[in-house]
Amino acid sequence: MSAVDLTPRPGTPVPGVPRAKSKGGGFSRYLLVRFLLIFPTIFILVTMVFFLMRLTGDPITAAQGGRLSPEELDALREAAGYNRPILVQFLEYLGQIVVLDFGTTLTTGRPVVEVLATYGPATFELVFYALIVAFAVGIPLGLRAAANRDRPEDAIYRVLAIFWYAIPVFFAGLLLKLVFSVWLKWLPIAGRADVDSEIQMQLLPFRTGFYTIDAIRTGNPEVVVDVLSHAVLPAIALGLLTAGIFLRLVRTNVIGTLSTDYVDAARSRGVAEGRLLRKHAYRPALIPIITVIGLQIALLLSGAVLTETTFEWRGLGFQMAEFLENRDYVAVQGIVALLAVIVAVTNFLVDILAAFIDPRVRY
Repeated sequence: MSAVDLTPRPGTPVPGVPRAKSKGGGFSRYLLVRFLLIFPTIFILVTMVFFLMRLTGDPITAAQGGRLSPEELDALREAAGYNRPILVQFLEYLGQIVVLDFGTTLTTGRPVVEVLATYGPATFELVFYALIVAFAVGIPLGLRAAANRDRPEDAIYRVLAIFWYAIPVFFAGLLLKLVFSVWLKWLPIAGRADVDSEIQMQLLPFRTGFYTIDAIRTGNPEVVVDVLSHAVLPAIALGLLTAGIFLRLVRTNVIGTLSTDYVDAARSRGVAEGRLLRKHAYRPALIPIITVIGLQIALLLSGAVLTETTFEWRGLGFQMAEFLENRDYVAVQGIVALLAVIVAVTNFLVDILAAFIDPRVRY
């Protein structure tokens, strides 16, 4: 009887051995699918905002109603095309967005693109600092909570996580201003910089709109300190919202990792708990943080509206609040469209990063 060849053929799955991710065409297909998902995401958000805004009537009537006569309103509506069927207006608006034409604000007459370029850097800078706060607070406390599982310290951290996530951003901002600006007088109460710092940055030949970068370019350490001190309280108020989510994610995943067989084997060999936490549980716990960053960017951008209003931080959120108050729905549509693009692209980049670092992702 001839011997039977039991050697598995290439590509044959072996029980108990996880299959490797396919390369080449598999990853290219995964990349293409994720990229194509950007467009329906933007389309859905833009569509919802467009039709929700139209529920109150056309933008001209909403912004100028009561200030102009009916004849003047009719003339403006006809000139802007708002007397045409709603579907025609929507299709035209989509065509404008494709060529990055977001219209003109009704209250100031400025192109919406100019508004986005002027106030966008302030919002992005605030979100960046808020993410730093979320990482610096949520990840270490999540590790501490996991290391002290089922102890009073763990319970305190979990309550803090719920409290940070549940407290309204504007209320947290008011409390921070009351304590650190009014009572202790440690930090500025509002704004992005003092008048003297603003003047020095305005003297630059070219301004980026990112105050941290512009302050460094002035070469004056006092301007840098002033700009950073103004960013502390808004960043904390907004960052704690996400820090609570990061804390609970890290705690849950670290506890799960510490219960795995390979960690039990290392523990039986006498490896200290602190080394187990740092060497075996820390990196796996960061994977879910990376995969939810895209969602947290959306959360931070939505929270920026209240944060910027509370601290008079003149970014897109602050401007959107003013446009809503003045019923300038053309400007609001443009800002929301930009934020939709940012969130969709961020989620795309996070999905690609997660595909490289998370072995559970299959493509």
